[in-house]
Amino acid sequence: MKRHFPLAIALASVLSPVWTAYAADDPPADPTLAHDQAKAVSDGVKRNAKVVADAAKAGAKQIAVAAKQVAHEVAVTSKEGAQEVAATAKRGAARTKAAVNGEKTPSQPAKPAGKPPEKPPSPEKAPTS
Repeated sequence: MKRHFPLAIALASVLSPVWTAYAADDPPADPTLAHDQAKAVSDGVKRNAKVVADAAKAGAKQIAVAAKQVAHEVAVTSKEGAQEVAATAKRGAARTKAAVNGEKTPSQPAKPAGKPPEKPPSPEKAPTS
């Protein structure tokens, strides 16, 4: 709702001189006055069109920034997923090699990529009961 409000104001300000021009019933008797009024309306339309264009440009910049952030998050997530797939493939290859050589390997749960393995507490620092 907040994003549409400036655009609505800009659109109304662009159209208001047009409505004002249609509201005049009789053209003025003085051609200079008619020319001045036409120029004022034209200038108003140009000014308001610039306001609308600037608002659209600002909106486009906001969208570009948001899209860049989303793309970065997708890239990071894809990289993490690829690392997990590679780690799983490596473990699978090691198990396959061990099975071919007749060795028995214990099943280990899958480790998430990027997290260091947890170390058990050392015997010196183990809590005493």
